[in-house]
Amino acid sequence: MSAVLQPQAARDVLIQLSDVRKSYFSAEVETPVLHGINVTIHQGEFVAIMGQSGSGKSTLMNILGCLDTPTSGSYVLNGKETSKLNDNELARVRNQTIGFVFQGFNLLKRMPLIDNVSLPLLYAGVPMTEARRRGAEKLAQTGLGAFTKRLPNQISGGQQQRVAIARALVCEPALILADEPTGNLDTATSGEIMSLFTRLNDEGMSILIVTHELDVAKYAKRLVRLKDGLVTFDGPIADAQL
Repeated sequence: MSAVLQPQAARDVLIQLSDVRKSYFSAEVETPVLHGINVTIHQGEFVAIMGQSGSGKSTLMNILGCLDTPTSGSYVLNGKETSKLNDNELARVRNQTIGFVFQGFNLLKRMPLIDNVSLPLLYAGVPMTEARRRGAEKLAQTGLGAFTKRLPNQISGGQQQRVAIARALVCEPALILADEPTGNLDTATSGEIMSLFTRLNDEGMSILIVTHELDVAKYAKRLVRLKDGLVTFDGPIADAQL
């Protein structure tokens, strides 16, 4: 049964970006990429981040995923100021708080699907029997319950992405962060994957998709558009000029 979401104002803040700036340095040369990002995302939202090449979209995704840190500003994720976390704590956040879905699937080719999905739990110290049980549940949730023993090369690209989504869900994260999740898929399969994200969001999962594709962004309920390291639009997808 789908979760009944509360009005946005009544939901807890999941992401709070306050004046986030990012520069890269080479010798004495500073190259600013993000120029002061202020974004608040609540639990249960489905948000698309869009921007052309050079907009800062990938840099922002790396910060959101705790793969990189801001040069200045504040990033609070699920109540934790990420700048105050050490390397082990950040690794724990990436394992347990964020579920990652990438364009390239990143499945281990010689490992059965059940073990691909269970791997994050094993990293978290969950016993193998319990990890596989929970992995099987997530494969079933994404429509692949009958394929637990297959290898990645024995299923289609769309099915491989469903496995990647199951793996992202297995630690019961607060957020699914998807980077161009349909970039390697045909139009029909892309629609199936985005419909799966929609269903997961209807069930209460917070989803943030980074994309440059209009057809993908339209599945979200809110759009954050970047240009030259600044937010140029932040609002309901219905109000965006796509």
